[in-house]
Amino acid sequence: MPWNRSAGRGARRPGTVRLPYTDRAEAGRVLAARLATMGLEGAVVLALPRGGVPVGHEIARHLRAPLDVLVTRKIGYPPQPELGVGAIAEGGAPVFDDGLLVRLGLSEDDLAPTVEAERAELDRRVAAYRGGRPLPRVAGRPVIVVDDGLATGGTARAAVRAVRGRGPSRLVLAVPVGAAETVRSLEAEVDDLVVPVAPWDFRAVGQWYRDFEQLGDADVTAWLRRSARAGGEAPGGPGDPGRE
Repeated sequence: MPWNRSAGRGARRPGTVRLPYTDRAEAGRVLAARLATMGLEGAVVLALPRGGVPVGHEIARHLRAPLDVLVTRKIGYPPQPELGVGAIAEGGAPVFDDGLLVRLGLSEDDLAPTVEAERAELDRRVAAYRGGRPLPRVAGRPVIVVDDGLATGGTARAAVRAVRGRGPSRLVLAVPVGAAETVRSLEAEVDDLVVPVAPWDFRAVGQWYRDFEQLGDADVTAWLRRSARAGGEAPGGPGDPGRE
């Protein structure tokens, strides 16, 4: 099931995609081909680390757009941290799964220590990936938020809400594959949603890639350097007014 909803802007219906993707780079090229038809001149690409960065690199390269990261962190259920009950993105407020909190008998106050710990890790990663550079200025320009897949969608939701608060002229979420129910739930969060494949039988993002290697901080910074060398440096390097 393909998904390409573009707010009445006439984006072409995507063609058939063969799964699994070879790797994140191939997935990025598939997305880039769809985004290229959407009139996104002047866009900035914000990739969610870690897995979204190689996908975003390919999009930025094909669209000749700047690439940077938007750091997010899952907020886990304390007795079972792998179960996400919310997420945070840099510059944004925590976003919780209210229905899940009710089922677990939790309040947002109960999660305050977990949120504080995740904010500390978020800040560490921001420093590791960008050093002292702030986020690119996105007000008044198109922004493409990219990840390598959507399972529950918690971090993507936190990311697009954080970006929306910065006033982009157009907000696009582009992901190579996502669970159909999750994709549908995110449609109202963005102006444009591009997901070439949205299967109902979805267990994990990695099942849709042949090569789904785990990435570390060094991989993220390497991809960002590679993008900068290719001419896709995010606006607002040292002394550039394009940074906030």
